[in-house]
Amino acid sequence: MFDIFFLLHMIGTAALGFYLILPFIVGSTQKLSAGAQEGAVNTIRVANRLAQYGLVIQLITGGYMMSQGEYAVIWMIIVTIILLAMFAIAGIMSKPLKGALAGIREKRDVTADIAKLRTFSLILALLLLVMIYFMVYPIYK
Repeated sequence: MFDIFFLLHMIGTAALGFYLILPFIVGSTQKLSAGAQEGAVNTIRVANRLAQYGLVIQLITGGYMMSQGEYAVIWMIIVTIILLAMFAIAGIMSKPLKGALAGIREKRDVTADIAKLRTFSLILALLLLVMIYFMVYPIYK
């Protein structure tokens, strides 16, 4: 059973890899034409939704695997807080994504929404890197 959960956990990790490249994608959207911006922002919106499903997979499979291992309580608290922070930031990011998409379609300035997306994407990338560190170097009892 553990092996199945580990496989699902790795699939969820692959989905979260999107957050590592997201800052670079968001940073290049301002240089695109309006039509290309609309496509890029819509793609980011869909990919963010898929990555959020990856977060759910991580929560379920990681919770199971934590219950089977002998990890230090502080480690479990830290990784749970990081995961919840990633959930929150990914969810908050959906509002500027919708705002940017609507603004592009209405031919408004979307600089503020793109700036928010850039900030959120950087935070998500950093949180994921910290999470990877704690997964590679877990703290055992």
